[in-house]
Amino acid sequence: MRNPYAIGETIYLRPIEPADAAECHSWLNNTEVRRGLATRTTPHTEASSRAFIASLDPARDQVFAIMTRGDGIHVGTCGLHEIDATSRHARLGMVIGRKDHWGRGFATEAIVLLCQHAFETLNLRRLWLSCYATNDRALRLYRRLGFEVEGRLREHAFIEGQYVDELQLGMLRGELRPLV
Repeated sequence: MRNPYAIGETIYLRPIEPADAAECHSWLNNTEVRRGLATRTTPHTEASSRAFIASLDPARDQVFAIMTRGDGIHVGTCGLHEIDATSRHARLGMVIGRKDHWGRGFATEAIVLLCQHAFETLNLRRLWLSCYATNDRALRLYRRLGFEVEGRLREHAFIEGQYVDELQLGMLRGELRPLV
């Protein structure tokens, strides 16, 4: 493991690095991967990914590479954004960019590690995220872990020829459900 920050059963999280841009940008240009992302209409380049990584403010953003434990493959990223130390909340984001690694539980484990970091290390009291109503897999995952739908922005995003609702989900400290 290289520079691990949080270690799970099958993955570990390490701080994202500028060199990660070489792999990340190609994920974000894949139609299936970007379908659920807010940046789905923006073409990505290695330079734009490097600029994003360089723009991260450690006081407001903590972004991690999701790495497999067995073979050290970088399969995605996750992070806390808009960290507010006064109100003790942050926005959660994540993507498993390598489609050949979908369905293996890496997203579940990454979110659990990230939530534990947020609540136990950063002492946050609330996490929130946005998810399109058409992203059934992600919604099942978030609900299974304890996120609750707190709001709905009706027909908020135009995706592949149709308007879809954007859901706002939240979780309070103590609501993270253990993995079974």
